[in-house]
Parts: sequence; structure tokens; C-alpha cells
Amino acid sequence: MRYTRERLLELEDRALAPYAMRASETRGREHPEPESAYRTPFQKDRDRVLHTTAFRRLEYKTQVFVNYEGDYYRTRLTHTLEVAQVARSLARALGLNEDLAEVVAMAHDLGHPPFGHAGERVLAELMEAHGGFDHNKQSLRIVTWLERRYPGFRGLNLTWEVREGIVKHETVYDLPSAEDYEPQLRPTLEAQIVNLADEIAYNAHDLDDGLRSGLLRPGQLAQVEVLRELAAELELDLERLSEFDRRVFIRELLGLMITDVVAATDAVIAAEGIGSLDDVRRFPVPLVRYSERLGAQTAELRGFLYANLYRHYHIVRQVAKAKHVLERLFEAYTQMPEMLPPGVQTAAEEEGLFRAVCDYMAGMTDRYALDEYARIFDPYGR
Repeated sequence: MRYTRERLLELEDRALAPYAMRASETRGREHPEPESAYRTPFQKDRDRVLHTTAFRRLEYKTQVFVNYEGDYYRTRLTHTLEVAQVARSLARALGLNEDLAEVVAMAHDLGHPPFGHAGERVLAELMEAHGGFDHNKQSLRIVTWLERRYPGFRGLNLTWEVREGIVKHETVYDLPSAEDYEPQLRPTLEAQIVNLADEIAYNAHDLDDGLRSGLLRPGQLAQVEVLRELAAELELDLERLSEFDRRVFIRELLGLMITDVVAATDAVIAAEGIGSLDDVRRFPVPLVRYSERLGAQTAELRGFLYANLYRHYHIVRQVAKAKHVLERLFEAYTQMPEMLPPGVQTAAEEEGLFRAVCDYMAGMTDRYALDEYARIFDPYGR
């Protein structure tokens, strides 16, 4: 039996929970085009994101550690893949659309500039008087405008629900602004899952990278309730945590958070009588959540990571270097646009110099930004 799009949509309709987003009910694409013979609309969207230039560039963009610091640390790409895995696990357990959750996860960081959140803050400051910069909006701009792969339209022509999930991505560090996507309503549960999958992934894996790098000492983990309790449950001595023990510990922490979110979200859906997608959209707060206790514990974990890893003097030095590099590049490009590549100069004529420079810089990898800085400012550079 061949599993055609129609067959896949039929199976999806029968398998998903009543409040899940079905691909057969999508609001569609901005530009009409034929759908695939053997993929649902959300599966097609996932594949389109996968093949973009912006997705490939994530390999050399910072998660916490700048790319040149080592091959073992997470990059923005491996973080994105980990978010997608967590999102699929949560969606599967809750009877939601795994394909929609996966494509929103894969696209949620496409607009991140080089050097992580430090790079985003710098670009936001530089663009404050020129329309601003926000990586959620930049992700949407990439998939609706900047990627050019099809003769009939710009962008990827993704379905409405995927675009909504991208622009409404929300975590402690990312607050959405979704003027054209019903900002008064919540996104699908699949998009809400990605919001929390992002936090779950970076809480566990930034902790892992911090330990691997030596910037965090295993004994420090006892300061955090959830880590202290988990170590006791696993009978691990945090003062003598081996490399293998660390891997077990991070894996179990990830599983703990995923299991908790599934149980807490299922409980609130049942308690609030959520029976349809419309119920999801009109609920005043996100439905996907931790239990009250683990929510407080993960907030403590975030505070610990901020104080001891993200504000570690080694990371602060890298942030200062990133700020210097991006500010100097922005100044050079905007004061002497003739230094820009021809394609960027053309974009500047069409959309304005500052927005074209912002798009160009946001698309840079860490390595490219550093190389470009050397090419422009190093008197011996080629």
C-alpha cells in the first residue's frame, strides 16, 4: 500500500487528539501551489526549512560557546535539533501533530545572528532607530522573504500555522510580537510545545556544556534543588562526577523535565475541559507547562546558569568581543556601503541601507563575522 498524502491525512485525523492541529485543516499558504503526493503540508514545510541556507548556517552560530572554542559544544544547529527531538517527544505523548511541532522547532532560531543572544542584543541596539531587530521576526522574514528558492514567490511559502508558531515563539528570553498573526490568541499546542522544548533543551544541554568546559564545577550543582534531588535519586556524588556519570545525569534530567511537562499539560487540559483547537487558542495563558513544583525548580536552575555560566568571566569576555566586532562591522558597512557585496548593495537600494546591512549581518556565522572583521580592519588581511 502506498501512503499518499490523502492516506496520511486520514491516519493523522484518526490518531490525533481533538485539540491537535490537523494538517488537513491548515489555513494554507500565501501563494497557492500544489501539495506533495506523499507528504502532508507540514511535512513539506519541514523539508523546505531543512534545505535552506539559513538552517545550514546554524552549524556555525553560537549557542553558549563561540564555534572556535571546541568541536564538542552545542551550536545553534545542534540546539535546534535537540529542541526538535524534545518537541516531537512531547507532541507524541500528548496526541499532537509531531510534524507541526518539528517544523516550528526547526525554524524557531533561523533568524538568530552570530554570537547568540549577545549578537541579538547588539543588533537590536544598532537598529533601534531603524525598525528594530528581533530574532523571531527575523526568522519569519527569512521564511517569507529572504530565502529565494522558487520562481513564483519569495520565501518558502510555508503554511499559516508554521509561520504563526515561528513569530509567536516565547520563552523566558524571547517575548513575541505577532501583529499579523492574531496576537490576541494563543498559538497551537504544537507551537506552545516548542516554546517549552526550547527551555528544556537549553537548561539540560547548556548545563552539560558548562560542565564539560570546566566553567561549572560538579560540586556547584548541589546549590540547585532539582539537581541535588536528582543526584540523590541516581546515587551520584556531585563532588566526584565522572564523564560517564555526567552523561547519565544530563539524560535523566532531560527525561525528568519531559515527563513532568507531559503529566502537567495533560492534567490542565483535562481540568479546563479543553476539547478543541479553538479552546486552545482562546485560553488566556499557555497550556503547555511544568508542574508547579518543577516550574519553580527550573526557574532556580535558569538563575544558577545565568549567574555561574552565562555571566562567567570567560563568557563575558566573548560577549564583549562579539559586541565590538558587530558594532565595528555595522559602522563600516553603513558609513561606506561600497564595501558591501553586490547583492547586499542591491538589497539596500530596494529596502534601505540599514535593513539590508542588518539582514546581511544577522545571516553571518560567528566565523564569517570574525573573518570579515579581519578582512576590513586587519592591515595585513587579504
